[in-house]
Amino acid sequence: MTERPTTQPGLDQALRSAARAATALAGSEPATRADWLRAIADELDAHRDELVVLAQEETHLPRPRLEGEVGRTTFQLRLTADAVVEGSWLEVAIDHADPNWPTGPRPDLRRMLRALGPVLVVAASNFPFAFSVAGGDTASALGAGCPVLLKLHPGHPKLSERTGELVLEALTKAGAPAGTFAMISSEADAQAALKDPRIKAGAFTGSIRGGRALFDIAAGRPDPVPFYGELGSVNPVFVLPSALRRQSETLSGYVGSYTLGVGQFCTKPGVLFAPHSQSVLDELAGLVGAVAPAQPLNDRIAQGFTGRLAELRDLWQPVSEGAQTADGLSPSLFATTIDDALDDLDGLFEEAFGPASVVVSYEDPAELVAVARRLPGQLTATVHGDEDDPIAPELLGVLAGHAGRVIWNGWPTGVSVTWAMQHGGGWPATTASVHTSVGPTALRRFVAPISYQDLPEALLPAAVRDDNPLGIWQRIDGKLTPPS
Repeated sequence: MTERPTTQPGLDQALRSAARAATALAGSEPATRADWLRAIADELDAHRDELVVLAQEETHLPRPRLEGEVGRTTFQLRLTADAVVEGSWLEVAIDHADPNWPTGPRPDLRRMLRALGPVLVVAASNFPFAFSVAGGDTASALGAGCPVLLKLHPGHPKLSERTGELVLEALTKAGAPAGTFAMISSEADAQAALKDPRIKAGAFTGSIRGGRALFDIAAGRPDPVPFYGELGSVNPVFVLPSALRRQSETLSGYVGSYTLGVGQFCTKPGVLFAPHSQSVLDELAGLVGAVAPAQPLNDRIAQGFTGRLAELRDLWQPVSEGAQTADGLSPSLFATTIDDALDDLDGLFEEAFGPASVVVSYEDPAELVAVARRLPGQLTATVHGDEDDPIAPELLGVLAGHAGRVIWNGWPTGVSVTWAMQHGGGWPATTASVHTSVGPTALRRFVAPISYQDLPEALLPAAVRDDNPLGIWQRIDGKLTPPS
């Protein structure tokens, strides 16, 4: 493996190498791919201090946050490695030949999930480790057996190149085939790659505009391919009347969540629905005014947020107006009534990527269900209240049809890397609501089902053999069977 990010290969060379590697990766043993992921994690851990310093220089993020993010990144690499070996994600089913099958004689059929092929990953800006070069998209694509062509983010180019260099070094030492991983830097190359028939899927975290352009490319090819984009979400919070019995706790939690990381989290709560109360607005104004300014990731994000902030000022009543100073951005809060919000839900549900949020006052809790029914796809939806609140069951049921994760008396910021996490939702939160970009289940994005009919045992992939050499769960003649 000779590619190095600092001397990035030409696009065609990278695509040729990825295409050559694809067959080898798809046929590799899960334990082998798991070793590659663990090797990357070890390499990143060994260079943690160096990487954090680079990230500080390029992102304005504080050192404790960055150190924690490196740990999150290496954890998700290792968790993905464990899942790859565990094997349940392959969904293996074996139906032996049965001449007496009710619909007619059944041949011997073996079904599993198999790697799609080379994947284009477009890195994110707001998590320079966990959603960037060696982040969850790269981990799940490699774990599934797909070569990765990584488009680095211009917000942290030096960090990206150094991280990519370490990824390549780790893969080389671990014996991965040449072409397993390469980087490109230009948007034009990313678009060209997504149009190329050698790329079999795409993954992206970023703006709705950029994501929609890539999604359209992937869907408009002569041979359309899956595109997994995470694009925008306001993550509404619904405060039921019963939650005001702990008003201060609820409101301080909300302000802490929407200002966390300078409001640059994809799960930031951008809208809060609360019972009409001047006391609520007064307390929120005090809480927001006490939050110190902080630097956004970069000037480009600051400029985009400033433009969106001007739109919010035109739409809603200011409760606490922030400012941009040498110390960074201070948070802003706006207010409106539910009647006015219903007149402009497009404006209400458009994401503001930064420390701003809108409080919507309501009189009748039934109005919350009406709003929820018109909610565009979201990563999360949160409800605060008591479990015996009469509106809670219906509201939760409606929200479950619009959000990938429904939260009770908590906050959406903080996405646990675990099997049960769903980090996705309908449009525009994501382009593929049936998948997640976080947790081991993210492997499922980069594979497709295949059935083998009447193949000799010796020619079958290991996952669907009767002797089960991988030691994984298999569904045999309809019965889910543990490894012996």
